[in-house]
Amino acid sequence: MKLIYLMILITLMLTIIIMMLASIISKKSINDREKNSPFECGFDPKNMTRLTFSIRFFLIAVIFLIFDVEIVLMLPMILTFSISILKLWTLTSIYFVLILIIGTYYEWKFGALNWL
Repeated sequence: MKLIYLMILITLMLTIIIMMLASIISKKSINDREKNSPFECGFDPKNMTRLTFSIRFFLIAVIFLIFDVEIVLMLPMILTFSISILKLWTLTSIYFVLILIIGTYYEWKFGALNWL
C-alpha cells in the first residue's frame, strides 16, 4: 500500500515540476511591437482591442442557424413518407411548417428581418 502512495506522490511531483518548467520556458522575454500587433488588421492593438459588436449581425446569424437546423429536421420527413401513416405524417408536417411560418411572422413583425 505504501508503494502505491509513493508512486502517486512521485507522479504528482513529476507532473508539478513539468508544468512549472513548461510555464517558465513558455514566457516571452522580448515584446516586439510587430509580433504583438494583429495580423494585417491596420489597427494599433494598444489603443483599442475591442470594437463594438453589431447585435443585428448576431440576430441574423441566430435566425439563420435556427432555420438551418429546421431544414435539417425537415429532410427526413421526405424519407419517412413511404413508411408512415399518411394522416399522421400530414398532420405532423403541417404542424411543423405552421410553427415555422408563425416564427417567421413573429421575427418579421418585430423587425428582426429588416436589413436597414
